[in-house]
Amino acid sequence: MKKFTSLLLVLALVFACAGCGSKGGDGGEDVKSEGVMTYDEYMAAQLNSEVVIEAYVQAKQSWWENQATVYAQDKDGAYFLYNMACSEEDYEKLTPGTKMKVTGYKSEWSGEIEITDATFEIEEGNYIAEAEDVTSILASDDLINHQNKFVSFKGMTVEAAGQDDSGNDVAFLYNWDGSGQDGDDLYFNVSLDGNTYTFTVESYLCDNTTDVYAAVKGLNIGDTVDMEGFLYWYEGVNPHITSLEVK
Repeated sequence: MKKFTSLLLVLALVFACAGCGSKGGDGGEDVKSEGVMTYDEYMAAQLNSEVVIEAYVQAKQSWWENQATVYAQDKDGAYFLYNMACSEEDYEKLTPGTKMKVTGYKSEWSGEIEITDATFEIEEGNYIAEAEDVTSILASDDLINHQNKFVSFKGMTVEAAGQDDSGNDVAFLYNWDGSGQDGDDLYFNVSLDGNTYTFTVESYLCDNTTDVYAAVKGLNIGDTVDMEGFLYWYEGVNPHITSLEVK
């Protein structure tokens, strides 16, 4: 009788725990693998130290000479993977949502925290982050804690980015100083609550065939816009915009 009762207890425990496994994939709710850092541990790591993270591809910026630059994210934070070792064949596998384990070195360039000299392996799991609205904290010190995330900005006003050859104010520039041409990065200024910010369409991420590139070229000073993009950093906040809507 005792044996039968014990067997029933064991079976009850098995069924009760059937849904208690690790959440390692869909939804980005990760229990990290052994030796993998949490986002907080990654952020606390010293610059130039080796780091190991697990995250999900959100967008691919470029591939060149077996190196890939990728935006990645999990439920806790985001990562910029710069010039990660990657064959062209493997680059095609890095579709949005793909889970990857990355080993590299935590680095910093002009305020941007990134992972360099990295290698990766693809793992099971899939997660696409929703854009987090950071409009209300644009001017706050907390903004940097959201660096590299997929974010949104609402109700911002387009300001003059510079002047054309005739001295007229213009809404965007090719390159930061206006020295470029169609196909180069687009720089434009937007304001909120008396503060002005420089946003960018990074041509490697969104080239001149994309909707967002065309939308920025069509801007007028004074337009009110909603935007989405990645919270990149360069000498301060410099978002890489991937979509824009004039309101």
